[in-house]
Amino acid sequence: MTADAACVRQNYWAILVASLSCFFISAAWYTLFMKAWLSGTGRTVESLTEASKAAGLSTWVPYVIAFACAVLMATAISCLTQLTGQQTAGRGVTTGALLWLGFVVPVWATEYVFEVRPLSLFGINAGFWLVGMTVMGAIVGGWKKKA
Repeated sequence: MTADAACVRQNYWAILVASLSCFFISAAWYTLFMKAWLSGTGRTVESLTEASKAAGLSTWVPYVIAFACAVLMATAISCLTQLTGQQTAGRGVTTGALLWLGFVVPVWATEYVFEVRPLSLFGINAGFWLVGMTVMGAIVGGWKKKA
């Protein structure tokens, strides 16, 4: 690895935009697949609301956590995109997709098989992360920080 390859220069604007993009894509995705997602989880909107109240969570807490996690993922994708070669949108997409394939799919597949969850729910949840992580990769890979 050359000295240049080891230098990671985070573009915080790109990370913010990538995180917001992922967050808003999730809103659209889960709105589109709401009925199937609820069916797969065996819940209703009302039961989710009741469970949040019972846990003492404010309605905004899951959204803050989801956004914070998107920021962490966008940052990791940005780092790995830069550490694996030239920073490009294509490399960012590839990095996001490979991270999805290597971590998201195996972790969730293991959980889903032991929890005996439907394949359709796996498709909805894992499918979202494939889209979200590749979009974040395209943004953080393609938006280079000015020198």
